[in-house]
Amino acid sequence: MLVLILGGTAEARALSAGLAALPGLRVVSSLAGRVADPRLPVGEVISGGFGGPEGLTRWLAEHAPGAVVDATHPFARTMSESAARACAATGVPLLGLRRPGWPQGPEDAWLRVPSLKAAADALPGLGSRVFLTTGRRSLPVFAPVTGLWFLARSVDPPEPPVPANVHVILDRGPYTVAGERALIGEHRLDVLVTKDSGGELTRAKLVAARELGLPVVMVDRPPAPGGVTQVTDVADAVTWVRDHAG
Repeated sequence: MLVLILGGTAEARALSAGLAALPGLRVVSSLAGRVADPRLPVGEVISGGFGGPEGLTRWLAEHAPGAVVDATHPFARTMSESAARACAATGVPLLGLRRPGWPQGPEDAWLRVPSLKAAADALPGLGSRVFLTTGRRSLPVFAPVTGLWFLARSVDPPEPPVPANVHVILDRGPYTVAGERALIGEHRLDVLVTKDSGGELTRAKLVAARELGLPVVMVDRPPAPGGVTQVTDVADAVTWVRDHAG
């Protein structure tokens, strides 16, 4: 029985490994192809996307998987909506696997905003040297912001337009609190901008910001598609697949 995982996250890789241990399952993971050198999951991999909901609908109709698990990034809204539409059209069971967002503690100075544009608009007055960790594809949103200096961190180089005063470092988590503290101190950063992605791989920056008293502009994640069962734990996703992919 074929199971399709829409992946690209640590949870998706853990899920593919867990499902590979179950007898009678063929696991195929789909990666969007936006990272030049992605961490690959166990099992078969296809890359480059499907061409929107219509393309995914055709793929599901042709390959007839027993189930689909959407384990994409919490901010991959387009892919999640495409999966919901395609699975509804073909009758394939769909599960969403989303790690929880980061909880705010009493000592955290967070400003929650609904979008990247709102984050860019909020920056003036919060600081002058910005630690920008929202991904390379977000940099054009911050390009119109003037009078600030940006340190942008991403896995792959960004494409223009980018802010006029930006220094880009290419790196991939996991990160340590000590390393994040050192980076913030070296570049004299005074405000952090991030997305509420959740997970442990990149949480250290939030701990460092709390310890150093930096304000954090936190972009809220988009809502999951309606009508799709959601779990936050890989073990629960394995159980769901075992119950539905038959």
